[in-house]
Amino acid sequence: MSAISVTNLRKTYRKRGQDPVHAVDGLSFDVARGSIFGLLGPNGAGKSTTLKVLTTIAAPTSGTATVLGFDVVSHALDVRKRIAVVTQDHATEIFLTVRDNLLTFARFHGITGADARRRADRVIEQFDLKSEAHRKAMDLSGGFKRRVQVGKMLMVDTPMLFLDEFSTGMDPILKRSVMNLLRAERDKGRTIVLTTQILSEAEELCDDILIVNHGKQVARGDLHTLKLLSRGVYEVSITFEELPPNVREQLEARHPLRLEISGTTVDVALREPETQVFALVGELLQRGRALRVEVGGASLEDIFVELMNGGAA
Repeated sequence: MSAISVTNLRKTYRKRGQDPVHAVDGLSFDVARGSIFGLLGPNGAGKSTTLKVLTTIAAPTSGTATVLGFDVVSHALDVRKRIAVVTQDHATEIFLTVRDNLLTFARFHGITGADARRRADRVIEQFDLKSEAHRKAMDLSGGFKRRVQVGKMLMVDTPMLFLDEFSTGMDPILKRSVMNLLRAERDKGRTIVLTTQILSEAEELCDDILIVNHGKQVARGDLHTLKLLSRGVYEVSITFEELPPNVREQLEARHPLRLEISGTTVDVALREPETQVFALVGELLQRGRALRVEVGGASLEDIFVELMNGGAA
């Protein structure tokens, strides 16, 4: 049995005097148990609405969805007992301390006493919250509130986690640590569903990815499958000793999928034949001394940009 099964799911919002908004428009997908599933898309694509339906926060307009075998409408309470959720809102009890936030959340899930205190100590250590443990949540920065909220998920043993933009406000070191924790939870058998706009996170974390736009599926598969959609896309990265003049204009004339120039480093993604890509690299190397040169296949970011532009689908 799949952890999640969604069939022809639709969620429509209607306001008087305005055209209806189809936030989710006919999505169908399954999520395997014990996997990390990524739901990706631009702002307004329907990611958060889909999560709201799966976590029983919003009712679907039509279609069906089950979580761990329970229908999200007719058995909403059974679903809620088996999931933990991090939303884009900083859902903390603002008048409680960090430690009490963790202990209270554990108590809601039937975990009390020494076990709850042990888990709280572990989470405080994992999320570098020791200095903030006795501060009220209302006095924390947005980044620390996010740590508390994600930390709550590791206070409990629910078989499913839903994470909506989980890394918001986290510094790179903490984010890396949390990603390792999520992999460890997956390896224990938990199913994790996440949304993110940081595509490198999805590329590193997700076993399976669904890309949506305007509430509809654009592409689906593991990273290898998605990369097959962008055969012929190459990434070129060159760091020069000194940036050659007019290099941006030279590359923009080739209509790149992506072009970034930072200091003396040029990163460009192109859909061109391999011979033309290497010819371009040769031209660039003749224009300036290179300290580093890398040529590779498409990244998830390249695939995402091309799909959003209607290129590979």
